[in-house]
Amino acid sequence: MIDELLLHRSIRKYKDIPIHDDKLQNILKAGIRASTTGNMQVYSIIISKDPNVREKLWEIHFKQDMVLQAPVILTFCADFNRFNKWCKFNNALPGYDNFLSFFTAALDALLVAQNICIAAEYYGLGICYLGTATYNADKLIDLFELPTGVVPVASIVLGYPDEEPHQPDRLPLEAVIHHEKYVDYTKETINQLYNLKENLEENINFIKENNLETLAQVFTDIRYTQIDNEFFSKKFLSVIEKQGYLFNF
Repeated sequence: MIDELLLHRSIRKYKDIPIHDDKLQNILKAGIRASTTGNMQVYSIIISKDPNVREKLWEIHFKQDMVLQAPVILTFCADFNRFNKWCKFNNALPGYDNFLSFFTAALDALLVAQNICIAAEYYGLGICYLGTATYNADKLIDLFELPTGVVPVASIVLGYPDEEPHQPDRLPLEAVIHHEKYVDYTKETINQLYNLKENLEENINFIKENNLETLAQVFTDIRYTQIDNEFFSKKFLSVIEKQGYLFNF
């Protein structure tokens, strides 16, 4: 298991080979053994195999070709709908239409998603998270006909790899670990921790190609801009509230 985790990389090209149902079932069973708040399991997973559905998902996920190539797309949803109905059918009054409940359900869904990714890689499959699940959550809601209380929070593609990409860099362990209390970063420590990332040839080339000065500007000016973040934040918050979670206290 440790080896699988240490060797992880995202796969964006897939072979046209279906995943056997028994294998997928085992992966899903491993997924739902993930930790969950109060053993409520306030999440749902939507499996997409149909080529017509995957075509629509390809449009929703910014036309990323791996969505068409991979035989299975999994959409993970924060889902209090099922739990709320169980409460109401058993003479209990649910109070789960609030921010904390949404956050709880989203955490549950993401823990399951990661369990599934680990299990899939154990079986020799490749995975890739699709951040566009939150960008276009409204379109996923319409496609899957999701009721009140159900919000998409993550999607992954799942299939047999058709590439062997190099493993992406990570910050050194000391960049993210704090002992007993949080120790804030100085300019000197920031420079040390990001030195390797900033001096990778691919990153240096990307900076030059875009006429930028630093790698940080690649993130702030191109990849995750303030304008985009604010736009998709407002859009996603609107979707969450439309699905029944109230953030006004």
